[in-house]
Amino acid sequence: MEGPGETSPLLANGPDRIRNGWLFLAVFSAVLGNFIFGYALVFPSPVIPQLLESYDTRLHMDVHQVSWFGSIFTLGAALGGLSAMLLNDRIGRKLSIMMSAVPSTLGFLIMGSAQNVWMLLLGRFLTGIAGGITSSSIPVYVSEISHPGVRGAMGSCPQITAVFGSLALYALGLVLPWRWLAVAGELPVLVMVVLLSFMPNSPRYLITQGKRDEACRALKWLRGAESDYMGELRKIERGVISQVGLQWSDLRSPFFYKPILISVFMRFLQQMTGVTPILVYLQPIFQKVSCSTIFLEPKYDAALVGVVRLFSVAIAASLMDKAGRKALLYTSGFLMFLATFTMTMYTHPNPCDGKNLTVGGAPVHMMNIEPAVTGPGPDPITLIPLITTMIFIFGYAMGWGPITWLLMSEVLPLGARGVASGLCVVVSWLTAFALTQLFMHAVDGLGVFAPFLFFSVVCVVNIIFTSLCVPETKGRTLEEIENYFRTGRSFTIVDS
Repeated sequence: MEGPGETSPLLANGPDRIRNGWLFLAVFSAVLGNFIFGYALVFPSPVIPQLLESYDTRLHMDVHQVSWFGSIFTLGAALGGLSAMLLNDRIGRKLSIMMSAVPSTLGFLIMGSAQNVWMLLLGRFLTGIAGGITSSSIPVYVSEISHPGVRGAMGSCPQITAVFGSLALYALGLVLPWRWLAVAGELPVLVMVVLLSFMPNSPRYLITQGKRDEACRALKWLRGAESDYMGELRKIERGVISQVGLQWSDLRSPFFYKPILISVFMRFLQQMTGVTPILVYLQPIFQKVSCSTIFLEPKYDAALVGVVRLFSVAIAASLMDKAGRKALLYTSGFLMFLATFTMTMYTHPNPCDGKNLTVGGAPVHMMNIEPAVTGPGPDPITLIPLITTMIFIFGYAMGWGPITWLLMSEVLPLGARGVASGLCVVVSWLTAFALTQLFMHAVDGLGVFAPFLFFSVVCVVNIIFTSLCVPETKGRTLEEIENYFRTGRSFTIVDS
């Protein structure tokens, strides 16, 4: 049960006249990096079937190469997260985001001109590095420039734009050859770099660098000249002054280890739900479970799931500062459990498991290019995988998708935010790599039901973890949240 100090904010924020127009522009400029990330993450979904149908035998893949093509992105993301641990505090959040454009541009160029499988893998790895940097830096940047009244909605923007990027990839995959999909990924990279060149750095980062005047100008630009930006600046300064650099000995203090452990485990459990392999192999999964005449081709199923995912994160953004973080996490966990357990029941036993396709001399059981036709017309039961996947994605995007990113940037203490956020990203992507690498082999050896049964158990664990370990941060300033971990159960801070 939550104490009274957790349910009512004790720090009044005054009737400031906040102008958020420039803030919205700054957030949009930054989260374009998440659009690129979402686009690159699901790149294999429409590309794998095109490659298997290609007459170019140099680009044909067996099941092991398909697994690497899907999963090597996450290894790059882990390396990018490690890089961000240094970059976030050395050059700032904004420049870290801008630096991600280098591996992203190279990666798309290499994939677009690929002549061998190793070039595709290298391109995926480079775009993964860019994704690791942005997924570590953007939530922190957005959180630190946002006003508490809109931080929940702004904090969900990285997830929304990542979802929009994935949807763009699914939609373009309906009409473009796979090489042009890589070329199209270059455009948002260019726009992001140009826009961010005109945006301010995080006021909190500037204060830590002793650049008070620049921080004041940044905050005035973000809030408007008529707001109480000086009062907010003083609160930020007090929070920064109370912080010291993270030392190993500090990890014994609950002020540091509790929020770090909460953030790390949330990112770990987020990936253990299976969202990354499901999104990466979305179209191949639909092809695998298509045992009879179907209503829609798998590529259209994937695009519809992308639409539902975008719709659900938009709903989550509107509810983030109303329903509260924990209520959305509970709802999210239950919907994902319902979806994965239903998929488990539908695919066990799966009559499609015996089908396989030989490509390039190696059997690829996962990749059935054309589903078997066993009846005179579409079978209504074939809608179950589409509906359950929609429910899963809807549930994930309502809570465990955006809120884990938001809470990471909210609960981590300022003195450890750069390093700890990088650690969270590393843990997240190493977990995603393991699942994405094993998913294809599990489906090939055991059937689709096996990984989905595992994911349903994880969803139950997520609900229990939310109940026992996650604090409610709705409506709290970052300083109040830090004080919660400093004092144990109170969100009050001394405003002297």
